[in-house]
Order: sequence, then C-alpha cells, then structure tokens
Amino acid sequence: MDSATIVAVASIATAGLTIGIGVLAPGLGEGRAVASALTSLAQQPDASSTITRTLFVGLAMIESLAIYCFVVSMILIFANPFWSHFIAQTAGK
Repeated sequence: MDSATIVAVASIATAGLTIGIGVLAPGLGEGRAVASALTSLAQQPDASSTITRTLFVGLAMIESLAIYCFVVSMILIFANPFWSHFIAQTAGK
C-alpha cells in the first residue's frame, strides 16, 4: 500500500468514527433534556414558556456539537489538507 492509500483509508475511518461517536452523545443528551423538560412541565405547568424557551436554547447548544462533528468529517473526506501534500509529491516525481 502506498502512502496516499493509507491517508485515504485513515481519513475515511476517522470521518466515520467522528460521525458515529459525535452524534451518539448529543442524541443521548437531547433525549435526556427533553425528558427532563417534560417532567418539569408536568410538575409546573405555569412555567411552561420559561421551560420551553430554555429547552430550545439548550437543544441548540447540544445540536451544535453534532454539527461540528459533521463539519470535521466532511473536511476529512472532501477537503483533506494532506491531499495537497501528496499531490505535490506525486507531481514532483
């Protein structure tokens, strides 16, 4: 295997792990946040607007972690900075 193939395999495997692990934690966090919000709404229905607003802000912050992981995996697949290094090496040969 040449070095370009190794970089390609490592990039794809890392992108897959980034998405797999990076989406698991926010998914569990969002589920827990919604469950807590529903419990709070059941106990204090008068505070529904405050609880709902806080829930949506929290969900947006949790979801940003999954979006960052998605962006990193897309960079690894489509805009990998190591590719230009290998293209320059092969052009020089």
